[in-house]
Amino acid sequence: MALSYVKYTADGSTNQFAVTFSYIQQSDVKVFIDGVEDNSRTFVNSALVQTSTTPSNGAIVNVKRTTSNTARLVDFQDGSVLTESDLDTSANQNFFTVQENFDRTEDTIQLTTADVWDAQSKKLSNVADPVSDQDAVTKIYLSNTFLTDANKTALTNVNANISNINAVNSNSSNITTVAGNNTNINTVAGISSNVTTVAGISSDVTTVAGISSAVSSVNSNATNINTVATNISSVNTVATDITKVIAVANDLAEAVSEVETVANDLNESTSEIDTVATNIANVNTVGGAIANVNTVAGISSNVTTVAGISSDVTAVVGISSAVSGVNSNSTNINAVNSNATNINTVAGISSNITTVAGVSSNITTVAGISSDVTTVAGANSNISTVASNISGVNSFAERYRIASSDPSSSLNEGDLVYNSTDNVLKFYDGSSWNSITADTDVKTKVSANDTTAGFLNGKLVAGSNVTFTENSDGGNETLTVAVTDNSIPFAIALG
Repeated sequence: MALSYVKYTADGSTNQFAVTFSYIQQSDVKVFIDGVEDNSRTFVNSALVQTSTTPSNGAIVNVKRTTSNTARLVDFQDGSVLTESDLDTSANQNFFTVQENFDRTEDTIQLTTADVWDAQSKKLSNVADPVSDQDAVTKIYLSNTFLTDANKTALTNVNANISNINAVNSNSSNITTVAGNNTNINTVAGISSNVTTVAGISSDVTTVAGISSAVSSVNSNATNINTVATNISSVNTVATDITKVIAVANDLAEAVSEVETVANDLNESTSEIDTVATNIANVNTVGGAIANVNTVAGISSNVTTVAGISSDVTAVVGISSAVSGVNSNSTNINAVNSNATNINTVAGISSNITTVAGVSSNITTVAGISSDVTTVAGANSNISTVASNISGVNSFAERYRIASSDPSSSLNEGDLVYNSTDNVLKFYDGSSWNSITADTDVKTKVSANDTTAGFLNGKLVAGSNVTFTENSDGGNETLTVAVTDNSIPFAIALG
């Protein structure tokens, strides 16, 4: 709680404000409206002051005491009588200036118990331009140095894309994963058409993978298979009569009767024998590769499946190196797939990210002075108020001055100056400087035996033949002494 001032927030209709503190003289009580002194304020009574105009709604009215701390209000003299009034005035001057200094101290930036400077949510003014890295920065310096048109545009872009930036931030781990697999992703991107082809035949590739050993067997016996394929009609013929061929091979003796039958009916069998004879080389080839033939027969369904996706298999063979790359990077591809949404988000705001990257140092700088920026933003209304009243501020600075000698330039009637050499407050009447002095009557004691101070007439007693007449009682008194008989000598004595 302040001891020497009280602040009010104006409501736009009140121009009288209570003086809640003690003071020595009315001139010690100052009134400031939004920081500008109202030099024409008046007193309604000792505890109520009235401003010369009605402050606007929301204006800050500061009623404060400013007791002189440069000139003593009471100057004691040797042999003078000590009065309660003089002692109170002298003591109050000391007491009030201590209170005022205490309030000033409380209203300044102080070091907290946590060893941190606390500005008490107030703005800072008259701050010099920064030199070192940790110096505070002013609004104008920030505007001139960082808030250039280009940076403002960049920050506007950042603000417009803040949701995307937040999305990137919330998915930073996924993006880090993508970045860590950049080489793999580039590889996949380079073979995207091949990957698309594989994806389109994924079920076929799965089938091929499931019969990989069988396909390997087919591949290793490709020559034999091609031979079989070339002579497929003969093979089919053999296959049709395979039981007979097996029977002949297993037990020739039992087949004699059948041979005789053949011999007896040679004409009927001539065409078949001719066919076998004509294709005897093929039959021999099949016999030599019977194991492979049996293998093919054992995986006939797989061969049929491969035949059905022959074009897909051809495509797979054409991108075999790419498929190997896909396989070796399966973990990365899975990571990309699981983060597809995030990657799409990043891709959609790539231009914005590029913009942010281009002003990263500025953003870092703004982050480092965020509290200062917040302070400036919080004091925006006060800054606007000072800016809109700058002529009044400048006028006050010109009206009242403190100097070691009387000013000789920029003089206007009504100007005030405190002459620190003469220790006196002066006013300018349009042609010269004049000292402001007090002119008051003081009650005094007229003798050592006098216990109560009073005015002169109350301390003198006229004897016989003498009369006293007091003039201007209480202010610049004079005393007229008269005698009724001038022939009688008389004397005036002060005891």
